[in-house]
This record gives sequence, C-alpha cells and structure tokens, in this order.
Amino acid sequence: METLVTILAGVLVTVATYLLLSKSLIRVIIGTAILTHAAHLVIMAVAGLKTGTVPIVGEGDPVDPLPQALILTSIVIGFAVTAVSLVLAYRTYQEIGTDKLDKLRGNPDE
Repeated sequence: METLVTILAGVLVTVATYLLLSKSLIRVIIGTAILTHAAHLVIMAVAGLKTGTVPIVGEGDPVDPLPQALILTSIVIGFAVTAVSLVLAYRTYQEIGTDKLDKLRGNPDE
C-alpha cells in the first residue's frame, strides 16, 4: 500500500511542478495546492499505512496520531493560504486585466 501511495505522491509532484512552471497565476496557485497534498501523502507513507486500534494506552497495537495531526493542521493552513492567494489573484486580475506572470512584471521602460 505504501508503494501505491508513494507513486501517487510522485505523480502529484510531477503535475504540481508542471503547473508551477506555467505562466498563469491561477495555475501556479493550483500547483502549490497540489504540491502540499503530495507532501501529505509522503508523510502518510513514511509514517506507515497500518491499521490498529485508537491511540489510547491499553490493549492492541496503538497507531501513532502525530502524522495525522500534522497533516490535519497542514490542510487547514494550506486551505487558508490558497483562499488568500486566490483572492489576491482575483483582485490582481480586476486591477491589471491579466493573470499572466510575464505581464505582471510591468513595463521594462519604467
């Protein structure tokens, strides 16, 4: 199971890299969101995808709750950063009229 998740994380990193290298601001924002999800999958694969009982001291083999807590925190922070980035991109599009990164650099003569 870890192998499948690792391959999926690699595919997500590839897609995110492609989107990050594009010239559209929206694609860059989506690429960063996909890259964070790939990092979540890598953390889960490294922590081990095993089943067990709840993380309470007692009988059975408890599962370590730290990776899940870190990923949950990262998901919330990533959602907030993506939302703010999308709002800034929308406002930039309203003011300038384009979302192309080469046009956002401004006039080289100024």
